[in-house]
Amino acid sequence: MNILLWIIQVLLALLFLFAGGVKLVLPIEVLMAQGSPNQIHFPAWFIRFIGVCEVVGALGLILPEVFRIKRSLTVFAALGLVVIMIGAVIITIMSDGLIMAITPLVAGLLSAFVAYGQRQWLQAR
Repeated sequence: MNILLWIIQVLLALLFLFAGGVKLVLPIEVLMAQGSPNQIHFPAWFIRFIGVCEVVGALGLILPEVFRIKRSLTVFAALGLVVIMIGAVIITIMSDGLIMAITPLVAGLLSAFVAYGQRQWLQAR
């Protein structure tokens, strides 16, 4: 179970580092042009904020475990990513339909699994 949890954490960290990094690096106009025609447009500051949250969440999935400091932060990082993915699922359903919401739904469920698994592991110690 611990190995599976680590694999999922690393994959989620890579996913959120990439997704958040793109939101932080690319110009807002480019990000908006990549979306669907029905996409709900958010202010630039909000998109950057979500990018920061995703990058911090990704780091929170890995760094506490690697440095063995405040391992409970991994649970909070995963829960924060769950909240972001709930919003992403809702927005995606509203703008692009149910099928397109599968990716954020899976990312959110995997983040919830990490939060649960890490919490169980911390309690067992």
